Amino acid sequence: MTAATEAMLDAQIHQACRQLRLPTIGARAVSLSAEATKAGEGHMAFLAALLEAELEDRTERRRHRRIAEAHFPRLKRLEDFRFEEAPQIPAATIRELAGLGFVDRAEPLIFVGDSGTGKSHLAIGLGIAACMQSRRVRFATTAGLVNELREARDDRSLARVVARYARIELLILDELAYVPLSPADAELLFQVLDERTEVSALICTTNLPFGEWTKIFPEPRLCKAVVDRLTFNAHIVETGTESWRFKKTLERQKRRGARSPAGEEGAA
Repeated sequence: MTAATEAMLDAQIHQACRQLRLPTIGARAVSLSAEATKAGEGHMAFLAALLEAELEDRTERRRHRRIAEAHFPRLKRLEDFRFEEAPQIPAATIRELAGLGFVDRAEPLIFVGDSGTGKSHLAIGLGIAACMQSRRVRFATTAGLVNELREARDDRSLARVVARYARIELLILDELAYVPLSPADAELLFQVLDERTEVSALICTTNLPFGEWTKIFPEPRLCKAVVDRLTFNAHIVETGTESWRFKKTLERQKRRGARSPAGEEGAA
């Protein structure tokens, strides 16, 4: 085959792949063909290699798209969490949850603990694990979600927004019970929670035990309804009261102090 013929075929392949939306095949057809020829492989093996490369690349692109669509405030992976520094958190339970069986069963997962104890890190880490399985995930703070629902109500698009949140496989609701909600806002939030109950999985983080949620949902009937839906078949993980972030800040300050010359410490 002449160089001109190869160039013509390469151009035809690229054009066809653009129309068929097969970018990896278009980009790797020539190199994989050369590898197949060198290895003495037949046409079927070459085709299988091309299709496998396209599928692998498509899966990777889908994973990155899912992560972008989830709107995580920062990327925190489970493998980066230092369980040895947070012995109160059951590592075995988190590893089991990372299998995402609770997502398949549409079960809630609640992290309860003080600020800085790792709740959001674990929630985001599980969310990223779900994205890596190409699942649809959405992260939202409670305040942010309530604001979105309030705007949707005013725009008369509330039903559409609630339905959209109901279709998400895993909703991560961060900072629940951090800020008191008005009766109207609590009703808006309840609509999303009610639509997802036993239909789609939910992870939420909170710094208040359930007995104190009346501070956030002052209407007793609604508070009971929210707790009932969030705790039904729920996995509840307590992260403790000692702030991991505050502990690390103190350790960094001590290390800086140990490295400082005696004269500088005296001047300070």
